[in-house]
Amino acid sequence: MLMLVSPAKTLDYETELPIQDFTQPELLGDAQELIDQLKKLTPVDVAKLMKLSDKLADLNVGRFAHWKQPFDQDNARPAVYAFKGDVYTGLDAYSFSKKDMKFAQKHFRMLSGLYGLLKPLDLMQPYRLEMGTKFENKRGANLYEFWGDTITEKLNSEMKKGEVLLNLASNEYFKSINKKTLNADIITPVFKDEKNGQYKIISFYAKKARGLMAAYVIKNQIKDVEEIKQFDTAGYRFSESLSKPKEWVFIRDEVDS
Repeated sequence: MLMLVSPAKTLDYETELPIQDFTQPELLGDAQELIDQLKKLTPVDVAKLMKLSDKLADLNVGRFAHWKQPFDQDNARPAVYAFKGDVYTGLDAYSFSKKDMKFAQKHFRMLSGLYGLLKPLDLMQPYRLEMGTKFENKRGANLYEFWGDTITEKLNSEMKKGEVLLNLASNEYFKSINKKTLNADIITPVFKDEKNGQYKIISFYAKKARGLMAAYVIKNQIKDVEEIKQFDTAGYRFSESLSKPKEWVFIRDEVDS
């Protein structure tokens, strides 16, 4: 089984790392090709392209300008410790043991507009480039056309035919995968919280729950996807009645205030 999550816009390059282990991203050649084109953009171009403030546009133009190989511990950081968003709050990689991280390296992947696909300990230099960005490049009109089948082929090389891909990524990022050529059974967990007597997807909670589920799988060394139905972190429980064969719904009751 392999788990997929989205990256985060917010980054953390300050917090002390709990380990010194790292690996290198395997699609750095593709990332370099993108960077070479992104470096030609002005702050005005970036602000318009990514709908950013002038301050954030300047920051990211600077990131593109300083991006360079080789990656080392002085200019980069393991991706799982670099991303800082709701999913990663739920994941809490800082609590992982060495055994947990070894399992995560094998079974957990992060999608990325710039890096394509990242393992937890893959070194990453700071960037902002969401997969849905309509950045015209030498391979096409946007990042989906840039990546084409590259990410899908990489996933296929890491999975046995018929293995389960646990999709904990957003629609924006999962669209970068060609489901027709992916040699895997896709299971997509959906997290719903009770509000006013109804179970609904509440974005903040759903994102954090994706990280919580990934951590549950990692810390329990789960390889049989059916065991995920026992997920009960933070009050969630599997709902047989609301679920479909490939879309598993987990619900959480509203807490009385």
